[in-house]
Amino acid sequence: MRRRPPVSSYHEEMEKTNDRHPPSRLCFLATLAAMFWVFIFYFHFSMLSNSPINLPERPTRFHRISSNAQHLSKDQDLSELTSSSAPHLSKNNHPSEPVVMPHPKLPDTHPAPKNYPFTRALRTLENKSDPCGGRYIYVHDLPSRFNDDMLKDCRKLSLWTNMCKFMTNAGMGPPLENINGVFSNTGWYATNQFAVDVIFSNRLKQYECLTKDSSIAAAIFVPFYAGFDIARYLWGYNISVRDAASLDLVDWLMKTPEWSVMGGRDHFLVAGRITWDFRRLTDSESDWGNKLLFLPAAKNMSMLVVESSPWNANDFGIPYPTYFHPAKDADVFIWQDRMRKLERKFLFSFAGAPRPDNPKSIRGQIINQCKKSKVCKLLECDFGESKCHSPSSIMQMFQSSLFCLQPQGDSYTRRSAFDSMLAGCIPVFFHPGSAYTQYTWHLPRNYSKYSVFIPEDDIRKRNVSIEERLKQIPSDVLKDMREEVLNLIPRLIYADPRSKLETLKDAFDVAVQAIIDKVTKLRRDIIEDREDKDFIEENSWKYALLEEGQQTVGAHEWDPFFSKPKDGGGDSGSSSADAAKKSWKNEQRSQS
Repeated sequence: MRRRPPVSSYHEEMEKTNDRHPPSRLCFLATLAAMFWVFIFYFHFSMLSNSPINLPERPTRFHRISSNAQHLSKDQDLSELTSSSAPHLSKNNHPSEPVVMPHPKLPDTHPAPKNYPFTRALRTLENKSDPCGGRYIYVHDLPSRFNDDMLKDCRKLSLWTNMCKFMTNAGMGPPLENINGVFSNTGWYATNQFAVDVIFSNRLKQYECLTKDSSIAAAIFVPFYAGFDIARYLWGYNISVRDAASLDLVDWLMKTPEWSVMGGRDHFLVAGRITWDFRRLTDSESDWGNKLLFLPAAKNMSMLVVESSPWNANDFGIPYPTYFHPAKDADVFIWQDRMRKLERKFLFSFAGAPRPDNPKSIRGQIINQCKKSKVCKLLECDFGESKCHSPSSIMQMFQSSLFCLQPQGDSYTRRSAFDSMLAGCIPVFFHPGSAYTQYTWHLPRNYSKYSVFIPEDDIRKRNVSIEERLKQIPSDVLKDMREEVLNLIPRLIYADPRSKLETLKDAFDVAVQAIIDKVTKLRRDIIEDREDKDFIEENSWKYALLEEGQQTVGAHEWDPFFSKPKDGGGDSGSSSADAAKKSWKNEQRSQS
């Protein structure tokens, strides 16, 4: 028989002292329970006083949790908190109740992840059912003085040109008549080469993944018409006027909650001018441009310009606008097929004016070579009426040529390069800054697939024959190059801002995705603490040319093209400012 517990003797003694009134069953049970808990506590503390015992390797759960538990939401699992917070308990948490860990504390090789303010935006990438996951764009609601008010006062946007007509049709300008059969019947407009500010902003209004919730945004767009702003004040205004809107914008942005998330490193804006208009080196009244891109806050943002600086990291090149703005995919396919079938009677062509005031320019030699060749077509551009000012004449020449020469203009780049590729003409570049280091989002890294490169010194010093160099290219290679150019067309044009292409990605789509990829990578690098501490900004042009997995830059064949005076200014100094100023003066030649 099972022995009765010791408490039975106590019960018998109670019966002897009072045989008339035995104690109630309730008292008996209470006494039994009290002794049971005394036994449990005795055992518990006697065990804790000895050395820790070996437990199975599993998450340790403690009998007591920290006082933080009182802040939990009602639906949070208390046991989960007990497991995750237990390692952080110490005598400092509960001075009167020391806690002994079941194992010696090991080094923490997996610290708890930090909670970054952009975590929610990154998580949208994981939602495979959301077609906009990881692609949301938030647009700042700027005061109208930063954008729309400029368009209302459009006559002040250029010293020589009435820009009002170019602001029609969402920034594309007036439609072009297809009198000579050079264009398609629809989708062609007299677009100003500096109209990207408004075209890009209007395209963004049709973007399918806009959001009013900035916490899920992959990037933040700033609809500031930076190009139009500086265009108003470059000539005849002091630096205070030239800088006013930029300083006002930065002040406005830095007060927003969106700015505090990454200090502006997830923000981007667009300016349809060359970068040198925004990189004034000093506060001298005679110096060129404003200092938008040198402002500390603006250095964190990304600025998309039609020509970027090789030596700075906060601007990125996007294509100049062409005359073609298709509303649907079929318009592009029809145009590509038409350019593919054309018979081209000229081996090469050039449209441009000489630069007699620039001793480094090779334009004079190019023009001379073209004049002497029977297989070259030349359109000489100068002041006054010229076929160079006619979109129809320019496109007709490009359509009749196999190769189109694209030397530097007043600065590295030219709109002509994109007009020629739109016509299916293979571009010939003489400086890597004219395309290869500029439009790395839109053009292949392997430049020989779609273009010919003849170094400037080959023309300037060695008097190399352009005709002979081009004739050496085999016919099968030539065919592949032209096909590559035709395939690039969608990425180099801006679709009609009032519509959207069905499957093709235009220049806008490519640029937006590149910005999203840039911000997403930066956020992941921050989380994983792998930001590039050795980044050399002066070598910015090299980083986009690195092969997959390559991290550091070294010597490059194009180094001589980008040798920079050690002026500490972050660009090529006065030469860039002079180029920008000349570019403005020469607008009078190309605008009517």
